[in-house]
Amino acid sequence: MQPLMITAAICGAEVTRAQTPHVPYTPAELVEESLRCYQAGATMVHVHVRQPDGTPSQSAELFGQVLQGIRGRCDLLVQFSTGGAVGMGVDERADAVRLRPDMATLSTGSVNFGDEIFANPIPLIRQIACRLKEFNVRPEIECFDSGMVDTALRLAKDGLLELPAHFDFVLGMPGGMGGTAHHLDFMRSLLPTDCTWCVAGIGRFELPLADHAIRQGGHVRVGLEDNVFISKGVLAKGSCELVQAVATMAKAAGRPLATTTQARELLRIN
Repeated sequence: MQPLMITAAICGAEVTRAQTPHVPYTPAELVEESLRCYQAGATMVHVHVRQPDGTPSQSAELFGQVLQGIRGRCDLLVQFSTGGAVGMGVDERADAVRLRPDMATLSTGSVNFGDEIFANPIPLIRQIACRLKEFNVRPEIECFDSGMVDTALRLAKDGLLELPAHFDFVLGMPGGMGGTAHHLDFMRSLLPTDCTWCVAGIGRFELPLADHAIRQGGHVRVGLEDNVFISKGVLAKGSCELVQAVATMAKAAGRPLATTTQARELLRIN
């Protein structure tokens, strides 16, 4: 099997310190948690940024501080979110890709997001795809349901995405596809040859799906954005503890962790 790539989703746009005191908000906190995740075995960090009070932001200045801070201290791959927070428009969501991170996310469909709607109409998806292509930023295609894979393949036919591509299956979100091994196996069966994939299980689905993905040759995303618990009722002491749990699973399964060089090759990052 390929060496395992672990992505650390360290804060997201929704998790607050009322839910866990360990979620980072400031650029300095994000950089420090990224480094801890790197030391625990992460290959890439998935970055959202916040205002000092925890309010979601897509400020290119804040993204730049995080990017510079990480690159100045280790060779962890940096992936920006273009999802932002519910209600943000395309200019706000995609502005920071001009800083040329290693990757950026591209959600290829709308989904009920708890009681809200994470809106990604086709024109917006195309606009973000064009921005990523303009700045030569490799996309990670985020899919909450199977139709989002189909949309990504249509974008590829239209020349807005290159195949093989890297997909992230976000499973277990209320409103999206369920967080079961059956659903994950179905999603990955839809991918063209040579595409890479990872799974981001939401809440209690995070670690069981991680274990299944490891054994099926996929890759894994974990972190406080998706799940704040290391076990039932026990808060993780940061995303780094969740990364360490996945690294332990990988060792038990006999899968080595990917180096940054190996990850760049697998993800086709120049």
